[in-house]
Amino acid sequence: MPFLSLQTSVPLTPSQREELLPPLSRLVAECIGKPEQYVMVTISDAAIRMAGAPGPAVYVDVRSIGGLSRAVNRQLSEQMGALLQERLGIPPERLYLGFTSVSAENWGWNGTTFG
Repeated sequence: MPFLSLQTSVPLTPSQREELLPPLSRLVAECIGKPEQYVMVTISDAAIRMAGAPGPAVYVDVRSIGGLSRAVNRQLSEQMGALLQERLGIPPERLYLGFTSVSAENWGWNGTTFG
């Protein structure tokens, strides 16, 4: 049920994408406290202009049924910034994250919903 969608202006090869997916998935599962078997992660290319300037940047959308809070969101923001700086060379000030708590009845899976 946790979902992370990463959009970046940094061009990634297919192998770079595959190498980035596992640490992103683990990070979401560990920070939110949900089993990784329910985590979905996507990575896509995007045209991004941040602070009026081009350059490497990333937007991360995190959605979950429960598990998000002020403390969790700060932890995700800090750890995501460090991970993306290490892996993609994107400084944390070129990263925005959006956090959305979704009610269980508004999240579908396996032919039904979670609530």
